[in-house]
This record gives sequence, C-alpha cells and structure tokens, in this order.
Amino acid sequence: MNGETLIPLHGGYRKLKSFQVAQLAYDVTVRFCDRYIERRSRTHDQMVQAARSGVQNIAEGSQASGTSKKTELKLTNVARASLEELRLDYEDYLRQRGLQLWAPEHPALKRFKARRCATLDQVRAWVEDERKLSRTVTDNHRPTRTKPSVSPSVKVHARPCASMLSSAELVANAALSLLNLSCYLLDRQLQAQAASFEKEGGFTERLYRVRTQARNRPPANPR
Repeated sequence: MNGETLIPLHGGYRKLKSFQVAQLAYDVTVRFCDRYIERRSRTHDQMVQAARSGVQNIAEGSQASGTSKKTELKLTNVARASLEELRLDYEDYLRQRGLQLWAPEHPALKRFKARRCATLDQVRAWVEDERKLSRTVTDNHRPTRTKPSVSPSVKVHARPCASMLSSAELVANAALSLLNLSCYLLDRQLQAQAASFEKEGGFTERLYRVRTQARNRPPANPR
C-alpha cells in the first residue's frame, strides 16, 4: 500500500553513532569512577547516573519517535544535558587535582582519536600504550647518577616525573573526547529532529494525513 504509514519505522537507536559513543563513555565512566572516585561519594553516583541517563534517553527517544516526535525531541535533549553535566564533572576532576585538560592538538589525544576505540578494552589498551610511551620518554630524560644535583639524603625519584602521564589523566581526557563527540552528534540530531517536526508535525498531524488518504482512496473493485 502506497502513502504515509501511521507509525513509521522507529527504535533503531543501536545504529546511531551518538548512542554508540555515549554507551562507550558510560562504560569508561563506570570504570573511571570505580577506580578514582570514592564509591560512597555523591560525585561517584552522579557521574555514573549522568552517563547512564545519556545512553538511556537516546534509546527511549528513538523508541518514542514512532508515536511522538515531541517526546523524541525532549528525551534527546535530556540526553544531551546529561552528557554536558558529565563533561563538567570530568573537567572539575582534572582541575581540582592539578591534572591537565588536553587541547585538541595534544599528541596523546590525537593518537586516541586515530584509534577510533569502540570498546572499553580498546580504551584500556590505549591507556597502557600511552603509559609505556610516557615511561620511555621519562627514562630518556632522567638525570645521570654520577653527579646528583640534590643532597644524597633526598630520594631523586621519590615522586613521579612530571612528564609521566597518570592513568587518571589519560582516562579522563579520553572520556572527555568521547563526550565531546557524542554532544556534537546529539546537537546535530536535535537539529534534524526539530526540522522534521517543523516540516511534518507530530503524531496528530500524521494521523490526520493517514485518515485523509484512507477516505480519498478509491473503493476496491467488486468481483
């Protein structure tokens, strides 16, 4: 049968890039919070819930789009707001601990983007590679032991060299990269949903068009 259908195809959120990236950010956040945030703190729960809210609302909005474009828009916007909240939490974590928030041209960040990680294990592998790389750089720049520049009573390597990246800094910046991408994709998704709603209307308008098509359809030829 030709013509518009009352309930169009919907619910294909698993194929959305915004959902895939947000889901990976959620997995990274659960791991990050369990390792670097006190489990009994409100920050731990808030970060995990914000990450989960981003994923769940993308899925719910996609599923609701069959009967309510307005609900789809609302839930997609809730997902975007949740991921923005999580992005601020990661930025706060780095700032409050004196860790670096990487610029887009940071070499480690460029290597992370080039990998296009799709799973938590792939992110963990990148962290391990960056840790090994930073240790190599640190070893190559260690001062010689023949002429110590400080008193022998002071342990030269009691604290990590500043050039050695911590795992927390690596993971936080990787999560921020994922969140930046997901937020960008959701902004485009919201624009497309708004344009579709403005052009085609919602379920009520579609119901009217489908009923009009049914009334105007010529009767079937009697046999």
